[in-house]
Amino acid sequence: MSGATRLRQTWTITVLQLRRVFLARRSLWVYLLALFPAAAFLIHGIDVVVTRERLSDQITAPALLADVREGDSAEELLARAGEPLSDRTTPARTFDNGRERPERRYIRYYDGQNRRDFRFESGELTRQTSRPLADFDEDRVVYAGIFQFFYLRLAIFFGCLGIFMNLFRGEMLDKTLHFWFLVPARREVLLLGKYLAGLIASIAIFSLGAALCYLVMLWPHEAVARAAFWPDPGLSHLLWYSAAAALACLGYGSVFLAAGLLLRNPIIPAVVILFWEGLNPVLPALLQKLSVLYYVQALTPVPTPTDPGAPLLVQLFIAPAAPPTVARAVFGLLALTAVVLWVAALSVRRLEINYSTD
Repeated sequence: MSGATRLRQTWTITVLQLRRVFLARRSLWVYLLALFPAAAFLIHGIDVVVTRERLSDQITAPALLADVREGDSAEELLARAGEPLSDRTTPARTFDNGRERPERRYIRYYDGQNRRDFRFESGELTRQTSRPLADFDEDRVVYAGIFQFFYLRLAIFFGCLGIFMNLFRGEMLDKTLHFWFLVPARREVLLLGKYLAGLIASIAIFSLGAALCYLVMLWPHEAVARAAFWPDPGLSHLLWYSAAAALACLGYGSVFLAAGLLLRNPIIPAVVILFWEGLNPVLPALLQKLSVLYYVQALTPVPTPTDPGAPLLVQLFIAPAAPPTVARAVFGLLALTAVVLWVAALSVRRLEINYSTD
C-alpha cells in the first residue's frame, strides 16, 4: 500500500472521527471548561463598563485632586474638589487591649480613570490611594495565572482526558470498535487518524478558548491602552498563549490516547499523571523532562505570578527550577509525543476486542 493511500485513509478516518468528537454529548463539559475563564473576564468587563458609564457624570478633574497633601482637612478637600462619590465616617473606638482608634472619615472621588480614596483621622488626611477601574497590568497578570493554573493544569488536562481517552476506550464501552477494525486500513493508520481528530478538536477548543479569553480580558480597557499594547507585545503574547495551549493538547493527547489503549480504567492513569505533573517540578532535572507541563510552561510569555514571600517548596511546585529554552521545549515535547505514539502503535497492533471484559 502506497504512502499516498495511507495518507488518504488517515484523513478520511480523521474527518469521520471529528464529527463524533465535536458533536458528542461527552464533549459538552469540555466546551464549558474552555469557555469558563472567558465568561469570568466577560462578567468583569461588563462590570467595568457599566461602572464607568454610571460614573461618567460624576467625574472630578484630576487637577483638583493633584495638590492634596497629608494634613489637609476634609473640609479643604471638599471645598476644592466639590461633591464626592461617597463620604462616610466611622466613630472612634477603644479596643479590648486598650488601644484607641480615632474617628475616621473616608471620602472617594472618580477622576475619569481612577477611584481616588482619602482617609482622614481626627479631621486630618492620613492616607490617599488611587486605583483604576480596570488595572491593565493586573488583568494581564491575572490572565497569566488563569492560563497557568486553570488552563494548563486543569482544563486542557481533563479536556484531553475526556477527548483522547474515549477515542478507543469509549468505542469499546459502546461496543463499536470492531467496526473500525473491519476497515481495510492498518491499525497504525486508524490510530493516527483518531489521534489527529482528537488533536484538531482539542486545539480548536482550547487554543480558541484561550485566545477568546485574552481578547475579552483586553476589551474593557481604554482604547489608548489597547492600541499601545496590541502591536507589541499584545499580538505576540496572544500567539504564544495559543501555541502553548496547542502543544499542551499535543502532549496530553498522546499520553491519554496511549493510556486508553493500555488501561481499562481511565481514573487510575488520570490520577497518576495528574500527581506526576504536579510533583514533577521538585524532581531531578532528568525526570522533569518526562512531563508535558515542564515543556509547555516555557512557552508562556508571562511568568507564573508568585508571591515572593511564599515558601520555597510552593514556588518550586509552581514553576520548574530550570525551564528549557523555547526551541528545546518544542523539540522535547515533539519527541515525547512521538515516543508515546510509538508505544500506542505497538499496543494497538496487539489489541484484541473482548467486549465481555470491558
